[in-house]
Amino acid sequence: MLWRLKDWLERSMADIVSIRSQKGEYMQMPISRSRNHLRQAMGFALALFFIEASAATYGADLSALLEPGRPELVTTGLGFAEGPVWHPDGYLLFSDIPNSTIYRWTADGKLEKFRSPSFKSNGLAVDRQGRLIACEHGNRRVSRTETDGTVVTLADRYEGKRLNSPDDVVVKSDGSIYFTDPPYGLPGYGTPDQTEPGEMELSFSGVYRISADGSTLTLLTKDLHRPNGLAFSPDEKILYVTDTEIHRVYAFDINTDGSLGNGRIFIETFFSDWPDGIKVDANGNLYVANNYNGVRVFDTAGKSVGLIKVGVPANCAFGGPDNKTLFIMSRMAVFAARMKVQGANIYVK
Repeated sequence: MLWRLKDWLERSMADIVSIRSQKGEYMQMPISRSRNHLRQAMGFALALFFIEASAATYGADLSALLEPGRPELVTTGLGFAEGPVWHPDGYLLFSDIPNSTIYRWTADGKLEKFRSPSFKSNGLAVDRQGRLIACEHGNRRVSRTETDGTVVTLADRYEGKRLNSPDDVVVKSDGSIYFTDPPYGLPGYGTPDQTEPGEMELSFSGVYRISADGSTLTLLTKDLHRPNGLAFSPDEKILYVTDTEIHRVYAFDINTDGSLGNGRIFIETFFSDWPDGIKVDANGNLYVANNYNGVRVFDTAGKSVGLIKVGVPANCAFGGPDNKTLFIMSRMAVFAARMKVQGANIYVK
């Protein structure tokens, strides 16, 4: 059956799918027909077949966390929205990877370019000084924007070899920076059988730490297949990391020196899920963008609580004036879901 579905998708899959806004209006969302994304298209089609049945299975009661009503459309017409972060000065920053642009969105609905070109930035974070930290696929580096606008390199090589393509990043309260480095942004990666990983110089996909003073890059683990999204627990004692292609979320204890220990499988997601970006709320619940039909919510024990059904999300972030809005990056669109709980580790002035 799956191969028949594959053949049908290759021959006749429409270039567009419909998603529904809070007002009940349907918008047309392009879906790539390239062979690179055939597997994603298959998963999306399967999710459409089983979405209603799965809602009951995964748990549908999010009333303690989510305000009534559907997520609202913030903006659309993007190439691939990723890497959202709420800046303490009161605006949302996010990446549009293929268009090599970082956008700034304010609560009055204004959207403007913050930086272009962004060198195909993906994950974004903000440090305690309000400086933007960015994972740049194009430059294969992690950068920091200084207060005067100067962009400096924090990490681009490990033991003399170029990083793959830094993907997502978080900043700890002590100023240290943690990031993942899969090869997703490399030229040639994503071929049908994924046997041509572009220009990889390293033989692994790592999770790294940059010291607070920016002087030391430390490899924390190279044991994951494709580490992707990452987030701290509210007390910063645990680091959660998604391993997208094997459908897992791992948990690591953070040692006093910043290293990781006691790595374990925290969530074994459903086969249709491809966990990508993750965030944590103030109560410790995890919000996992599953790359197909929504953001899946898990409690502190790793048990599925429910699914926020919206588009085809790759990442999400808490923000807003009261830190109770979950911004969801869904390919060509950005949505906002009002929450009853605040996000964890959000720096505000």
